[in-house]
Amino acid sequence: MGTRSRRTTIYLSSELLKALKVKAVETSRPVSELVNDAVREALAEDAEDLKAFEERAGEPLISYDEMIKNLNRDGRL
Repeated sequence: MGTRSRRTTIYLSSELLKALKVKAVETSRPVSELVNDAVREALAEDAEDLKAFEERAGEPLISYDEMIKNLNRDGRL
């Protein structure tokens, strides 16, 4: 890892921890690196979602019923 790391405590289910340990062995990577990558990916997805919300902020709002009608009309439902 290229950045400075800090120790923290997280609580995982025993099944999740077992799966992480197996993956760590299979990939020759430490559990902490797998967790860091997973958290980084989740945060990046959140950032993408927020960007999409901001880009669509000016769009008009439509009702749920109208959305369903549009999806049906377009053959997507």
